Amino acid sequence: MPLLEPKPGALRPRTLSGPAPDRVPDRASTGTPEPLRSELAELLGADKVLSGVSDLVRYASDASPYRFLPQVVVIAEDIDDVSAVLSYAHGKQREVVFRAAGTSLNGQAQGEDILVDVRRHWAGVEVLEEGLRARIQPGTTVVRANAALARHGRILGPDPASAIACTLGGVVANNASGMTAGTTRNSYRTLSSLTFVLPSGTVVDTADPLADEELEHAEPALCHGLMEIKKEIEADPELVARIRAKYEIKNTTGYRLDAYLDGATPVEILRGLMVGSEGTLGFIAEVVFDTLPLDRELTSALLFFPSLPAAAAAVPLFNEAGALAVELMDGNTLRASVSVAGVPADWAGLPKDTTALLVEFRAPDEAGRAEYERRAAAVLAGLDLVAPVDSVTNAFTRDAKTISGYWKARKAFVTAVGGARASGTTLITEDFAVPPSRLAEACEALLELQAEHGFDAAVAGHAAHGNLHFLLAFDAARPADVERYAAFMDAFCRLTVERFDGSLKAEHSTGRNMAPFLELEWGPRATEMMWRTKRVVDPDLVLAPRILLDRDPTAHLRGLKTIPQVEAVADPCIECGFCEPTCPSEDLTTTPRQRIVLRREMMRQQPGSPVLDGLLDAYGYDAVDTCAGDSTCKLACPVGIDTGALMKDFRHRRHSPREERAAELAALRFGAVEGAARLAVAAADKITNAVGDGILEAVTGAARRIVRPDLVPEWLPQVPGAAARTLPVTRRGGAAAVYYPACVNRIFGGPDGASGPSLPEAVVAVSERAGRPVWIPGDVRGTCCATIWHSKGYDAGNRVMANRIVEAAWGWTAGGRLPLVVDASSCTLGIAHEVVPYLTDDNRSLHAELRIVDSIVWAAEELLPHLEVRRTVGSAVLHPTCSMRHLDDEAHLRAVAEACADEVVVPYDTGCCAFAGDRGMLHPELTESATAREAAEVTARQFDAHLSANRMCEVGMDRATGRSYYSALLELERATRP
Repeated sequence: MPLLEPKPGALRPRTLSGPAPDRVPDRASTGTPEPLRSELAELLGADKVLSGVSDLVRYASDASPYRFLPQVVVIAEDIDDVSAVLSYAHGKQREVVFRAAGTSLNGQAQGEDILVDVRRHWAGVEVLEEGLRARIQPGTTVVRANAALARHGRILGPDPASAIACTLGGVVANNASGMTAGTTRNSYRTLSSLTFVLPSGTVVDTADPLADEELEHAEPALCHGLMEIKKEIEADPELVARIRAKYEIKNTTGYRLDAYLDGATPVEILRGLMVGSEGTLGFIAEVVFDTLPLDRELTSALLFFPSLPAAAAAVPLFNEAGALAVELMDGNTLRASVSVAGVPADWAGLPKDTTALLVEFRAPDEAGRAEYERRAAAVLAGLDLVAPVDSVTNAFTRDAKTISGYWKARKAFVTAVGGARASGTTLITEDFAVPPSRLAEACEALLELQAEHGFDAAVAGHAAHGNLHFLLAFDAARPADVERYAAFMDAFCRLTVERFDGSLKAEHSTGRNMAPFLELEWGPRATEMMWRTKRVVDPDLVLAPRILLDRDPTAHLRGLKTIPQVEAVADPCIECGFCEPTCPSEDLTTTPRQRIVLRREMMRQQPGSPVLDGLLDAYGYDAVDTCAGDSTCKLACPVGIDTGALMKDFRHRRHSPREERAAELAALRFGAVEGAARLAVAAADKITNAVGDGILEAVTGAARRIVRPDLVPEWLPQVPGAAARTLPVTRRGGAAAVYYPACVNRIFGGPDGASGPSLPEAVVAVSERAGRPVWIPGDVRGTCCATIWHSKGYDAGNRVMANRIVEAAWGWTAGGRLPLVVDASSCTLGIAHEVVPYLTDDNRSLHAELRIVDSIVWAAEELLPHLEVRRTVGSAVLHPTCSMRHLDDEAHLRAVAEACADEVVVPYDTGCCAFAGDRGMLHPELTESATAREAAEVTARQFDAHLSANRMCEVGMDRATGRSYYSALLELERATRP
């Protein structure tokens, strides 16, 4: 046992709200039962089978209001794994559900038996025919696919609000559409072909000319059954007319019965049926989309109306004018959106009934945009708009930043409103469509119905297509609240179908919560065709039973999840999953959403619960230790939940008083610590040069076992040698800025074998060269940005160093009259923002007067205009750091790089390297996992330069790629050297 184990019980919740009615039962504490665990491990390999109770719990929740605990989770790597699982399930009479991003809102990604993760190993985009088509793996996010297409001026048709996280497999399986897709740009209309695996294990590529012949040979009964259903539908003119009419508006309720009308062969029928089938008919292994032009000339407006019906009445006018998007947001949505960064604070004071329309026109050229602006002006002239708060302009704009802000507020609908709900309540997202001409009438009826049942829901949606969403919050732990929700749902479904002949699910797919109402919308004849389709394709009901089809009239009330209160920073989480793609530990241990999901399950338990003990045993490593603490989850979360901050707090809780005191002493005596660290690095460099890395690897490995892996770094061959003992000599007189070389650049040197100046020498040289000289104070040694302590949760040491650096910076900069230029992006972030909560009141006032500037920004804004570039490299690949994302400095890094290189590339899959100071040395597996996709892109070709802006991130990327990364400022110095 290590000498310094974390403080026992530190992560145990201080108060438990359980036992909750939906808590994981004690019998699940041992995880996956036998022989299921051992049989799947033998079939697939133990590394592909997740079986601990922590694994099962973190996969039990998704973005929906439901929660179902799987028996086991399988990480499928390829089609062979999928086929093997399906074959096993057939033989053992088990059930299989596929899960990718887990962003679906109706429980489609949840199962109670075998859950198969088809995200981790299923990402990739191949651009075809200069962007006219794209072959995409199902675990690829919409944002990632569109990034690859943007270089060709193309885009995918579907554009769901969750594009940052949702994957194309799920988009197709749900026929998700979004703001602009409507009924003409969705997956059903823009899918060229797909490859899928049937429940039997048969693989079908609909683009293969021999696909029908091979399917007939492999699955004759299936082919015959599909063609029989087609004949029966086509022989019933009334049913044919009904099917065609249902798809004149957005509709994802049930199976796409028009597939039988649009397809002439079994393969063509299956191609249509797979769209919107929610994983109940097969696994979508690959998709090929026909892409659409990316019209870049935009004009947009956010227009405010006195009421929801008034806004809805204006929608047809903008549709007729040619608007591509007309998005509606009611007063509750607008007020909740103030939690989203960039949204005007005065929206909080909007009157209750105020409603806004976000209207956007897109054109391929300037002439087209000008024509749209003329039409928009004509519509505006006839509208009665309101401006109840100062920020409202009610005007069309071309400004990209303003337009982006409008869309950020709109896309945050579910998360912002959900984050503002009462603590402890469950969020339900409903999604329906009516003929656009009846939208105003439907809005009035919806408001009346909500009031009748005691709900004050938030409403938003794709008004151009008659498609609205609304959110309801209630306490799933209270039977009376569940009954109220059930009564509302019955009334709402009857209203939508009987009064408006609308779609109960317009784009979110049927899922668990609309399955009981399928026959209400479609009628018995069409519903029976859907049941027959399921039996023909999946006769043993292996795939996703009770999703999409369910004869239980109360199925939508089964599995509703309670939301116990957790730590305040995480409590607003609605488990949407937007944070997951940006998380460095996503493919290693847990994601921010899963860290919160696990915490909530702890709260559902009661003292002494074996489930609670099992979750706590795993949480230390899976959640706390392997969190990079980079807080990029905060950037991805529409309401800014910082799970990284929560994990740092947990690290603090785990510290013993002795650890905290030692960390505080290190801060108090950091001058000596810094000197000793530099000497240790120099000694290590001499040892490795003499005898290699083996000795240091063995010594640090032994120390990690004796002390604790989370305290003692592992020696890595990529660790650079020591920095020079002295810093460049500079003068205070005439200096344009104070230059603060970060302690990491005072301890570690540049890339091994590199010639030329050190980073401090380069910064001084280029600044002098540009006529903007900098001064390095003589007493910088012994100071630090405090990130060392902040990232590890050492609060006392953090306070010591945070106050020391601010007091020093105040003196160096003459009370803030000169900017403080910092040469490591994480240190810039630390001094500019992260130290603030730890400052005394007096020092907080001093800090407010400081101007903290990252050295990359200093170079881009202050130096480049005055420098002559004398030589460039052919190509450079960039690694923007996560701190640069927080500081919004990525464009400056690109600007510096573009001055130095003829070609500059930012990998599509760039992300946090997770080196995080020394975390990549404490847990090298974290950096290896976090950088895998970016490294694959970088090493797929040669680059002349590999540039970044933080020494330890550069070390992490060195280790990941085998290439030598260094500061972009070193390249700028070389490029401008006389």
